[in-house]
Amino acid sequence: MLSHGFPYDVRAFDEVADLLAASGVRVIAPYLRGYGPTRFTDASTLRSGEQAALAQDLVDLLDALGIERAVVGGFDWGGRAACIVAALHPSRVAGLVTVGGYNIFNPALAEEPTRPEWEATYWYKYYFHSEAGRRGLERYRDELCELLWTTWSPEWADAARAFRASAPSLANLDFVDVVIHSYRHRSGLVDGDPRYASIEAALAAEPPITVPTVVLESGADGIGGPNGAEDREFFTGPFAFRELPGIGHDLPQEAPREFAEAVLSLI
Repeated sequence: MLSHGFPYDVRAFDEVADLLAASGVRVIAPYLRGYGPTRFTDASTLRSGEQAALAQDLVDLLDALGIERAVVGGFDWGGRAACIVAALHPSRVAGLVTVGGYNIFNPALAEEPTRPEWEATYWYKYYFHSEAGRRGLERYRDELCELLWTTWSPEWADAARAFRASAPSLANLDFVDVVIHSYRHRSGLVDGDPRYASIEAALAAEPPITVPTVVLESGADGIGGPNGAEDREFFTGPFAFRELPGIGHDLPQEAPREFAEAVLSLI
């Protein structure tokens, strides 16, 4: 079960899925809420993009498909969802592949600054805090998201071409609401959906991940931040760390063979 991030879609796993399927592995790569063909069944439902909602969607999908146990993996938002499921539902997870380490966000850190050179790469987050940012995402959706793709993967020559294949998934009617809520909730500016409050409370304790894990680190990620190797303390089960030089933020799409090998090592 492989989950994409923002502002990407399931195309991130096309080559990974082909490689895994050739080895006899069943692969499911769902669209996150607010992407592709996804729809909310109730108009009154909060278009929440909080981490707990994404993780619960993943658990609900496992249940709906009758899958008792799976290897879960992903990057960016999808990596966060996979980490949460692995931490809170270890009996459902045979193994975890996570890009960038322990991606569970502790809301207590929302007001803590990071290094200035890292903060500079988070401009989009602060942009989305404003009404101008919401309107900018609505008006310049493709231009803004393509800019993120290309700056987050500075050494990937095909980033712009690959974006055009995924761009239709960002035309979802709920995309803007989900994205804006995600970044505002992460910064403590808006409330979450009450139905996920207990999950968010559990995540605030930074639960350890006990399942076998492979952490993949992008060696040329255009988003600043600490190296995933620094998260070793959060993984208490079998653990492997691999850094991929020259690979940017969209690691599964830029290095599909390495991602597929990580999954296969857990099966």
